[in-house]
This record gives sequence, C-alpha cells and structure tokens, in this order.
Amino acid sequence: MGFNEGDFVLVEYTVRVKETGNIVDTTDEALAKKENIYESGRIYGPALIVIGKGWINKVVEDTIKEMNIGEEKTVEVPPEKAFGQRDPSKVRIFSMREFRRRNIKVRVGDVIDFGGVKGIVKSISGGRVVVDFNHPLAGKTLIYKVKVVGELEDLVEKIRALAVRYLQIPGEELDVKYVSEEKKVIISIPTKYITRKDLQYAKVSLATSIYEFFKEDVDEVVFQEEFKFKKAEKKGEAEEKKEEMGAEKEKAEESSSQETGEQGSP
Repeated sequence: MGFNEGDFVLVEYTVRVKETGNIVDTTDEALAKKENIYESGRIYGPALIVIGKGWINKVVEDTIKEMNIGEEKTVEVPPEKAFGQRDPSKVRIFSMREFRRRNIKVRVGDVIDFGGVKGIVKSISGGRVVVDFNHPLAGKTLIYKVKVVGELEDLVEKIRALAVRYLQIPGEELDVKYVSEEKKVIISIPTKYITRKDLQYAKVSLATSIYEFFKEDVDEVVFQEEFKFKKAEKKGEAEEKKEEMGAEKEKAEESSSQETGEQGSP
C-alpha cells in the first residue's frame, strides 16, 4: 500500500537511546509514566504525521511511507541523521558572577536559557560553571519502534486531528463542523481550556495549518468558546423532590405488602 506526500497518517511510536536503552519519547501514556518521562498537558495516543511535513525524523518518515496500516517496524537512526554529533565547541565555561549578574540561580543538571540558547549545567567548581549547549541526544543513535494504526480520509477528521496536535485538547472533547456551502470550519473549545495561556497562539497556528492543507476547501476558520453552567437546585425544589421520592417509596412498599398478603391467603 504505502503512503504519498500529504497523507494524514496516525502512528504509535517509542524512541530509545541505543547506547543506554533509555526511553526518551513515546506516544504510550502508561509507558511514559513508568519511565518518568510523562509530560503533563500532552495528549498521548496515536500521533498525526502528515507525510512530507517533517513532523517526525526523516529516516522514520521515509520508512512509514512504505508501510501498511497495522504494520510495525523498528528503525535505527544514526547520530548524523538524528541530532548530530557532539560539538566540543558548544561546551562553554562561565564565571559564576555572570549568572549572579543575570539573577540566575544554577545547580548541576539544570537546563538554563542563556542568551536564547538552552544548555545543561554539567559542573560547578571554583566559581566556574560548565554549560553544555549540545542537544541532550547529540551523538546518540536512536531506535524507533513505529506502528501505523490508521490513515485519515475525511476532511472533518483531518481537521480534528490537526486541532488535537496544535491545541493539545483530546479529540473527543472538540466539536468540529464543516459548512461546505460557506467553506467554513467551526471549532468549539470546552470551557475548561479557554483560560490556558498558550491557547491564542495555538489557535493562530491551527488556523494557519488548516488553510495550508485545505485552501481549496476552507476560506474561514471560526473558534467558538463554550461556557456551560450547572445550575444548583433551589432548596424548595430539592425538598419537594425528596418528598416525592419518599411518597413513591411508601407506595411501592404498600403495594409489595398487599401482594405478599394475597399470596399467603389459603
């Protein structure tokens, strides 16, 4: 079968470091928790891969293109095709005074943002701080275990999958509609997510992506924010309901008693 550029494919995957066996990424929530790499707020389960968009490692994507739904493969990705080899020049030494001047408190193992570049504090000694700006997986061979679980064909389901990816909201909680005569997409967002700080940026990214993929079918993307309230019962109404239930119970008991008496008669 195989897949073509632009196909919407759902995959499950787990990534290990060959040298250590450590799991560094997975779509399996239970496994992520077991390996202490669980990310709060991330939506686990099959991940959307649009062939040709580079949403997964290129070596792995090329392998997926030749796979069938239900098929599972293990792919080895060397450092030069993953996060590159380690670069000694990216390991730098700073004076502790530099961090104090920037009001940055550091400990060994901390990930710091220094001038817009992230690095890991490797050691602190004699007023000197060694920071490694290489990617944590630089120089590592990665082993991907990948399974293709499905392909999306329906426009609404494709948009829903994009919404899950960008908004990080479970698909079953999103109401997605497509009004074909108006070329309009309507996405309703549940109340509990609308105060999230990154939501506005995520909505812009999603709308841009929808237009990129479906510009022939979509002219407008509308986001609706839902506010649903649970009304508490008034005291009087609650008491009336309680009395009604009590009366119904008494009737049932009386009826049961009468039936028992009749059955016991000679």
